[in-house]
Amino acid sequence: MIIATASTPPVTAAPALGSPRRDPRWVLAALVGLLGGTALLYLWGLGASGYANTFYSAAVQAGTTSWKAFFFGSSDGANSIMVDKPPASLWVMELSARIFGINPWSILVPQALEGVAAVGVLYASVRRWHGPVAGLLAGAVLALTPVAALMFRFNNPDALLVLLLTLAAYALVRAVEAGRTGWLVTAAACLGFGFLTKMLQAFLVVPGFGLTYLVAGPVLLRRRITQLLAAGAALVISSGWWVATVALWPAADRPYAGGSQTNSILELIFGYNGVGRLTGDEIGSVGGGGRFGAGRFGGGAMFGGGGVRQLFDTSMGSQIAWLLPAALLFLATVLWLGRRLPRTDRLRASMLLWGGWLLVTGAVFSFAQGIIHPYYTVALAPAIGALIGIGAVALWQRRSMLLARAVLAAGLAGTVAWAFVLLERVPSWQPWLRVVVLLAGLACALGLALPGSARRGAAVVVAILGVVLGLAPPAAYALDTAATPHSGALPLAGPAVSFAGPGAGWRGPGFQGPGFQAPHLRGSGFRGPGASSQGSVRPGWSGRRFGLPGFPGGGLPGGGFPGAGRGGAGMTGGLLGGTTSNTAVNALLSRDADRYTWTAAAVGSNTAAGFQLATGYPVMPVGGFNGSDPSPTLTQFQQYVARGAIHYFLGGGGFAGQNGGSSSSRQIADWVAQNFTVQTVGGLPVYDLTSPR
Repeated sequence: MIIATASTPPVTAAPALGSPRRDPRWVLAALVGLLGGTALLYLWGLGASGYANTFYSAAVQAGTTSWKAFFFGSSDGANSIMVDKPPASLWVMELSARIFGINPWSILVPQALEGVAAVGVLYASVRRWHGPVAGLLAGAVLALTPVAALMFRFNNPDALLVLLLTLAAYALVRAVEAGRTGWLVTAAACLGFGFLTKMLQAFLVVPGFGLTYLVAGPVLLRRRITQLLAAGAALVISSGWWVATVALWPAADRPYAGGSQTNSILELIFGYNGVGRLTGDEIGSVGGGGRFGAGRFGGGAMFGGGGVRQLFDTSMGSQIAWLLPAALLFLATVLWLGRRLPRTDRLRASMLLWGGWLLVTGAVFSFAQGIIHPYYTVALAPAIGALIGIGAVALWQRRSMLLARAVLAAGLAGTVAWAFVLLERVPSWQPWLRVVVLLAGLACALGLALPGSARRGAAVVVAILGVVLGLAPPAAYALDTAATPHSGALPLAGPAVSFAGPGAGWRGPGFQGPGFQAPHLRGSGFRGPGASSQGSVRPGWSGRRFGLPGFPGGGLPGGGFPGAGRGGAGMTGGLLGGTTSNTAVNALLSRDADRYTWTAAAVGSNTAAGFQLATGYPVMPVGGFNGSDPSPTLTQFQQYVARGAIHYFLGGGGFAGQNGGSSSSRQIADWVAQNFTVQTVGGLPVYDLTSPR
């Protein structure tokens, strides 16, 4: 739909994908090319990342051995503790793994297919009202966004979240179009399952969605309000049934609610994963806000609080912001031009829907004081793609207006100039690209600014070239991302960037601590400010004790904190990365493993995850992800040991006692060291809990 004037009648809505609409023949070929190219980008060489984020892969392995672990999202098959997110994304991977077995492909292929589906749904959502060109452009922007190429090739919950949010947007488009309660309830149900994927982050689009229907719904106001109340009820039911089940289930008969300090799923929702993300007061996390915030170790690398600039800084800018300025410009311009259109106008409704999604979610990512990782920004990609597709087509159809031509030209010029800035942050990577894109893009922008009604063919060529130049830099980053294996808890898209001072963020092959060269692959996490791009460490970062604010002194038996070990085979993973392969330890843990509930215990989920995946037997993650959950307590652990439920304790990992969290894991580690004899197996300290001193 375009902006209506006396000389330009409004365009009616296009039928849905698969309807009898007779699009030009090239549309089907272009759509097949878009989806096929997306599938190739997301699937090619997917197995190179191995188990990617072993924290979630271990939970998938657990869910294939126990339906109880499947339902609760347990980290291990013996159900000691849940992961710190709801299990919906795990359910998809676990069903795949139950069919095809536990391997990297069975875990990661569902993520890639979710990405292809998200591109297709976004195309259908935009095409329905604004035609195939807008839909194809929107889908291409989503597919080629670097952080999307990362997350749809990774096993974090964000892939399913993006698909569910996009499905909700499509259902809302249908609801606004027809005024039917069923479509509105469907949108709410998709958001509810989005909550079961990543909790309250799924609800960030609710204000924009609700406003869109309240303003543009085709029925009377009273009816719209009633329908929104029904949708609200559907949202509560679809998101709350699993939460209610966990809350009402006897605590002694279910796994511990990971991420909470009181074994409460409600505390996890509204504390660690809720208000804590906004205020930075996340009890049990590794810090945040004022303690470990943006001003100390690179804005946006791990924590929020950077303000508006955070989406454009080194850590987030290259992930999502390539077309963000143009999307905001198109949003503002189209809203201004359509300010006098009827209430139910679909162009303005689209701006409310996608613009509300972008502005609210972007504001939370920018101003929240707690943990906000750069890969979270993939949730912005569908909104940016839709605004680019819809805005570009609407302004192109109005290019006889000086303002429309000027905004199109400014959008392209600003995009290539901003791409030059982003590419300049990695000056050694493809240096020719930024120069070619800038010069050719500015020339195309000049062509767009000129009246083109007399030479439509030339104007179309210029426009197509402008689209190619605008998409080329993020596409290059997306291709680099797809060609690079990723692992660990903090993956980043694009070529690796070393620490470069305040605002730069932390990039590179895993967490690099004192005297340790992480065995993780490029893009796997973040590197401490003492480490060079080759993994070396500046003087002063030695031994097992960090001198950093917010980190506790001392270490755990045989190692200490993430990256503080001796490197090579046999290292435990720590906070952000899983354990590396260790044949000797794996053989030891597998021996007589069937006789024990847990073949071993280790502080921190990532420390336990690698060995669980390698052996196939449950390994208890003491203290959960950060090692800061009171699961189990020292008394409970002693009881497990007394009845022979745990065979070994693995030293050298963990990250206990953060930001006011429980010290149980520290107490357990100390008790083990005092009462059991350590042996070194494959370079790793191991305690046999069946043989006390």
